[in-house]
Amino acid sequence: MQEINLKPIGVVHSPYKQKFAIPRQPNLVPAGKGTIELFSSFADLNCLREIDQFSHLWILFFFHATADKGWSPTVQPPRLGGQKKVGVFASRSPFRPNPLGISVLEYIGHKSADGKTTIEVQGIDILDKTPVIDIKPYIPYADSINDARGGYADDRPGGDILIYFTQEAEDQLLALKLTYPELREFIIQILSQDPRPAWHAKDTDQKQYGMVLYDLNIKWEKVKNGVSVIAIRSIETD
Repeated sequence: MQEINLKPIGVVHSPYKQKFAIPRQPNLVPAGKGTIELFSSFADLNCLREIDQFSHLWILFFFHATADKGWSPTVQPPRLGGQKKVGVFASRSPFRPNPLGISVLEYIGHKSADGKTTIEVQGIDILDKTPVIDIKPYIPYADSINDARGGYADDRPGGDILIYFTQEAEDQLLALKLTYPELREFIIQILSQDPRPAWHAKDTDQKQYGMVLYDLNIKWEKVKNGVSVIAIRSIETD
């Protein structure tokens, strides 16, 4: 079989700087916005002609952060508590024979400025600096199947988790409002998905967690009736 060589067409700029806290599927966190910067060979605006006709785009990308970790015929999906194994091809695990991912994201717009062509997307679930392999339009009549079955992932994750902010966190949100006007809602949407490891999902442990969004370290903990955001600090000063 002929070897296949793929050349990235661009790179993702995302608020997610680490794997932890990235939504497990696209569009679960609508406040998550990012851009795709096209490399110079593909930055000709003719490549994007008529793309404004489409509300959503398929983004094919390379799992660069885990590509060197290999793969296994079976994986343990978070939706099954991280305990039960399924076949790798019955999962969306990044640990695959070819570490390729695919997400359908809402298209916001595109622009060319300062020698760069970028596409703005919303509902992103992709790690920062991820190489993009291809972009295709989402076609509703072909890509949306009303009676499709979702197997063990049939139900939308997340629930009615109450999110609290300490006074310190509230003060920090206020100070960051001009730079990150949607930060509060972004944090709430992420924590409503309970990003903790699957085996902690039903725990009420008092362990303090941290997640990096943009250049901020958000510290939080699980409490009896929800989640408490303790502090929001710059990575440089934390």
